Amino acid sequence: MSANSIKTFLLLGLLTALILWIGNLVGGRAGVVIALVLAVAMNGYSYWYSDKMVLYSTGAQEVLPEHAPEIYGLVAGLARRAGLPVPRVYIVPERAPNAFATGRDPEHAAVAFTEGILETLNREELEGVAAHELAHIGNRDILIGTVAATLAGAIMYIAQMAQFAAFFGAGRRDDEEGGGGMLGILLAAIVAPVAAMLLQIAVSRSREFLADATAARIAGSPNGLANALGRLEEAAHRRPLECASEATAHMYIVNPLSGEGLAGLFSTHPPMEERIRRLLDMR
Repeated sequence: MSANSIKTFLLLGLLTALILWIGNLVGGRAGVVIALVLAVAMNGYSYWYSDKMVLYSTGAQEVLPEHAPEIYGLVAGLARRAGLPVPRVYIVPERAPNAFATGRDPEHAAVAFTEGILETLNREELEGVAAHELAHIGNRDILIGTVAATLAGAIMYIAQMAQFAAFFGAGRRDDEEGGGGMLGILLAAIVAPVAAMLLQIAVSRSREFLADATAARIAGSPNGLANALGRLEEAAHRRPLECASEATAHMYIVNPLSGEGLAGLFSTHPPMEERIRRLLDMR
């Protein structure tokens, strides 16, 4: 197991520990059980239905080889090179150039490209982007990212419950039930969402670096992806991706909600300069 993978599972472990901690503060032992059940239920639902939800939300349309032979053939060729099943290919009717992969495992995966990215990038750059998305599929990053996002969402939901619990004085009964008391509940309601967001960001960034490196090996060169990332980052600042949201931003190859300054510190994606530098160092 690589150092990047070890880091990812440690971060997921911290997210799990955080959800148990806040559950204990809110409701003692019963709160831990409720938090676990909520996390398992949300992850189970996301595992089976997150791909359908995101494809539907973007308006993506599946294309077959006869509909879009160039992009379908490009993806199919790279998939075979990577030793992966050929994923379903979708086109998103958006002018902003971007792409993402989804699906619970390589046998049920899909890659989606916006109309804008197909018009903006040349073939070598598109190969780099497609290889990046196939790397996410092969590395099981989609499942890992979904779990991280779902756990973070569960933590934020429980934190909202903690605010109501504190408001109605639930913490006064916690001494005999094993909870954290009023102060602990208020602390959880404030600290836990921020911690969950930072951990989710760390998971997402570590997987992006790994996908970039894997993509360079699949494509046979880091140059196409490095060039594509620079062009996509520039385009992201000029034209927003209308179908993207905070919940799905981590899925895209370039953050569709890219921001400058302080907003960039909380991006689900690593700094673009660092991603490009690491790719070019592989030459």
